[in-house]
Amino acid sequence: MEILFIVLPLALLLAGGALTAFFWAVHRGQLDDLDTPAYRVIFDQEHPRKDPHAGESSGSDPTFTDSERD
Repeated sequence: MEILFIVLPLALLLAGGALTAFFWAVHRGQLDDLDTPAYRVIFDQEHPRKDPHAGESSGSDPTFTDSERD
């Protein structure tokens, strides 16, 4: 029965912390728009991907020019 004197205040502190975090997130606007981030993954492609094997010649590194290698 003595464990209730430890567990009950601990549970109340944890619940209070969770409520505080929730209200903080709501106040800061974290839960304003729940749909747009899911669609942003699909439509947010500003630069098309390049084929890593296109323009590759034997033994050359396409990221460096000859003057940058030295």
